[in-house]
Amino acid sequence: MPSLAIVIVSYNTCELLRACLRSIEENRARCAITVWVVDNASTDGSAAMVRAEFPQARLIVSPRNGGFAYANNLAIRALLDEADRAGASSADYIMLLNPDTTVPHGALDGLVAYMEAHPDVGACGPKLLLPDGSLDLACRRSFPTPEVAFYRMIGLSRLFPRHPRFARYNLTYLDENCETEVDAVVGACMLVRASVVREVGLLDEAFFMYGEDLDWAYRIKQYGWRIMYVPSVTIYHHKRASSSQHPEQTIRWFYDAMRIFYRKHFAATTPALLNAAIETGITLKEYLSLGSNFLRSPVGRRVG
Repeated sequence: MPSLAIVIVSYNTCELLRACLRSIEENRARCAITVWVVDNASTDGSAAMVRAEFPQARLIVSPRNGGFAYANNLAIRALLDEADRAGASSADYIMLLNPDTTVPHGALDGLVAYMEAHPDVGACGPKLLLPDGSLDLACRRSFPTPEVAFYRMIGLSRLFPRHPRFARYNLTYLDENCETEVDAVVGACMLVRASVVREVGLLDEAFFMYGEDLDWAYRIKQYGWRIMYVPSVTIYHHKRASSSQHPEQTIRWFYDAMRIFYRKHFAATTPALLNAAIETGITLKEYLSLGSNFLRSPVGRRVG
């Protein structure tokens, strides 16, 4: 049977992390699973809970909160190094999984079986459902090229969610049960071949939060691999468990990620005037998000 390493990064999400780990434990998969938990300098007792209740998990306690990419890389680097020392593969597949998810019976086997049946697919992701039963739109995306990002930033994607041009970022014109090749799936649940990780490298730690999964997918596609949205598998996502703890800072990280991704992949091939317009648009959008968030009551503040 293929082997799977699940990497869960937690920052002050003790109760959700417990539920996530319990769902993995109670819905045992047929494939061989190793769970890696990286505690990103939490202060809520998450690490102690994992030690006490899930001793089979491989726990890494980071002395600092270095961000999502940094923490995932701690575990990925450790498991790959462990495999190198042993002279064997410690995992055929690596899954990034958020602590605010719950995994139903058969979900892990379903995703692994899909990858086994499609050797040209480098990464895939399931249908992610929010607590109200709606689709987490981030689970299938197009890359935010200047054109795609423009339609989203000026609101055309929201006004015309069924339009195949304007709604390309979240692919809302497609049925949510339609299996399809996509540019990217979300890092909240992303299954990647370990061989692909060795090929394309680790997550880019220039991204603190947001954007690192898009960047990883971009590099995976550059190497010729396909990325698939697999709606036959469902995982449940509470969403924003960590980011909502510091909403203003998280908004800044979100727009910083937009800048980093754009400059890394598109700026060099974009005319200077358009570059300036895009950078200005990102900054204006950031200020609008920060302003509208400030005007909400403290309990209503969230990531824009």
